[in-house]
Amino acid sequence: MEIRSYRRVFELERRIYRIDRLRLNPSGVPLRGVAYFLGILALGLAIGQLPVLGAVLGVLPWYLGQLLLPACCAALLTVIAVEGRPFHLAVVALLRHRLGPRRVGGFRRCPRPGTRWRPAPILLIPDGSERRVRRFRYRGPGAIRIGVEHEMQEAGSRGSLEGLVPGRRPTLRVVERQAARTLRKGRVISLPPGVQLFVERAGPRRGP
Repeated sequence: MEIRSYRRVFELERRIYRIDRLRLNPSGVPLRGVAYFLGILALGLAIGQLPVLGAVLGVLPWYLGQLLLPACCAALLTVIAVEGRPFHLAVVALLRHRLGPRRVGGFRRCPRPGTRWRPAPILLIPDGSERRVRRFRYRGPGAIRIGVEHEMQEAGSRGSLEGLVPGRRPTLRVVERQAARTLRKGRVISLPPGVQLFVERAGPRRGP
């Protein structure tokens, strides 16, 4: 006798040997067989409500369709064991294997060999730790901190941030000075909504 697991030895199957004074077969009826019977019976009743299949099952006598066939199927499923597993556990394992990924890398689904992988767009934002500024454009609202010597140009009709009108989409241009040095205390500029900020390096003036 081949024993695949000690659980098979120590985990005894629960069975029903008698119902009140009615004694069943000597070996008893397993509880999972009763569950199989009830499940098959419910499935048969549900199929009986369908238009075509219900007419086919309606030809069978009630004791054959609702008693004998479910009992025979339940007894057959109780006997079936796949590598020591009962029928319902074996079916669940087979379905998980069938529907699961065929290729796994790091416990995750991975594409098949030869598939081209394209990374998602990457956004790089400088943190201001460099000694020179980067050329970029930003639209408010927000705040920006400048840590090098610079000049402000075209700050609006009045030449200051107070004169900026959000509806007209004004612009503020910050240009790095030639041979700019690092400021001890950086300057923080607060931008109202709709204001565009252009930051440029030192050199000839260029358009946005």
